[in-house]
Amino acid sequence: MTRRTRAEERADEIDISPTRLLADIERLNTELATARTQGEEYLGALQRERAEFVNFRRRTADEREASLGLAAEGLISKVLTLADDFDRAIEARPAEFDGNAWVEGIAAIDRKLRLLLESEGVRPIEAQPGTRFDPREHEAVANVPSGEHRDGDIVHEIRRGYRLRDRVIRPALVAVAEGDPGAASQPTSDGPGGSGDPSQPPRPN
Repeated sequence: MTRRTRAEERADEIDISPTRLLADIERLNTELATARTQGEEYLGALQRERAEFVNFRRRTADEREASLGLAAEGLISKVLTLADDFDRAIEARPAEFDGNAWVEGIAAIDRKLRLLLESEGVRPIEAQPGTRFDPREHEAVANVPSGEHRDGDIVHEIRRGYRLRDRVIRPALVAVAEGDPGAASQPTSDGPGGSGDPSQPPRPN
């Protein structure tokens, strides 16, 4: 009798019937589907974690920038106080000091300070006489009767206001006109039908 090899014996043990093959194929397909589902879940979780990390970095950068902006704004506010001192000193200089080298040197320093502020995005707020009062940019500290300006127009700028880029960091302190804007049109001298007294109405012809 011929002795069979171990390989031949194992080959006989393998079930290669169609039923068994179909069952094996179905099992493998199930395992493949499960592996794909797990892979998609792992990929989704990784993408979510990546998105959260990106958002975290963005928030951290925004918070750092905001913190630096607040620190810069605080420093700028202190510099503006110094600019106010220059304003007062230059405005109060005696007329006989005009052309004085020392005074001109102070004015030059003031100009350099203004240029430095402008380089940091600081701009003065418009508050010249005749400018319409805007509560977003101006703070009224006095109401002044005026016949030369409309009611609500700025008559005098008391302290400069400033804007840092698009944000008001200090409103301008101003005096605002109140009263009849037509007072300036009243006759003030003799003329056809005039009395010469601005307090008196014109005489009829």
